[in-house]
Amino acid sequence: MTPRPGRITIADVARAAGVSRSAVSFALNDRPGIGTDTRARILRVADELGWRPSARARALASDRANAVGFVFARPVELLSADPFFSQFLAGLEMVLSPLDQALVLQVITGGQEAEAAAYRRMAHAGRVDGFVLTDAREDDPRFAVLEGTGLPAVLAGDATAQTPYPTLGPDESAGTTMAVRHLLELGHRRIAYVAGPSNMQHARRRRDAWHDAMVAAGHEPDLLVHSDFTGPGGAAATEQLLDGPQPPTAIVYANDLMATAGMASLHRDGWRIPDEVSVIGYDDITLAAHTSPPLTTVRQDVVGIGRLVAAELLARIGGVPVATPPLRNPELVVRDTTAPPPSGPPRARRSRGR
Repeated sequence: MTPRPGRITIADVARAAGVSRSAVSFALNDRPGIGTDTRARILRVADELGWRPSARARALASDRANAVGFVFARPVELLSADPFFSQFLAGLEMVLSPLDQALVLQVITGGQEAEAAAYRRMAHAGRVDGFVLTDAREDDPRFAVLEGTGLPAVLAGDATAQTPYPTLGPDESAGTTMAVRHLLELGHRRIAYVAGPSNMQHARRRRDAWHDAMVAAGHEPDLLVHSDFTGPGGAAATEQLLDGPQPPTAIVYANDLMATAGMASLHRDGWRIPDEVSVIGYDDITLAAHTSPPLTTVRQDVVGIGRLVAAELLARIGGVPVATPPLRNPELVVRDTTAPPPSGPPRARRSRGR
């Protein structure tokens, strides 16, 4: 069968199969109303012609948008600067794209009211069939908003979190615990932690893991600074720790972006890494292996989290399971930014080399 030049349409399929356009629609959407032999002939003709219904046509036929929404409510510079989100989005698209499902991304910078309005707007306009969520918060206001939309949602985060929606991801405490234990085994006692925002559940879980590991080892968890996951925030937190009367001999950061910025602050102020201060990050972004020195960090399967979340959301939207590889557990990747602490009394703060 030779298709005519140009774009193949549903009318071409109907003409070639000797049926009406509605019969083609019934066959392609697996609806009753046509015989088994006719359905098989239509599907065979459509395949031979290389015709596939457009996303818009499928949406109209199924009363679905064939799209999922992701509202990003963090500083916009974080989306462009932190490779975590590019990896997470890549994982989502690995599942969505082959199934011709769109990802509708909206970046919000106007606070909770603007964020809530974005969810309602997407849902009421019929632009999406469900939502991907990240960064579960304490008393998260999004949950009531989403319940009002009536659409399903799946949260990327700590699987132990208490939320009204399925939450998929690694144990957020495990990686930080491994990082602190590694430093303890090297002999460190003054281990600081640069945490993410205290209202985010996964940031709190990582912070609590540092606290609990220090207490279990019999050391005071008194070197804590909350930051915002950005590079400037990590640099400012590092300076705050260095300003103390007894600076830490090791710093664990809640993500690699803050860790790399913290390393720059340490270098600028004359601290030698790891001879005087050890550093550990979290996420194992691509840059981590190429810092100077290469960054010790916690590797997590960010792409796998994205795939898992997308597959679960599509299953809840359409009831069709999508197979994904199992999620890999977090692991500590030891590079060159960790070493035993310097011998002798704690070193006083150095003057800044600016």
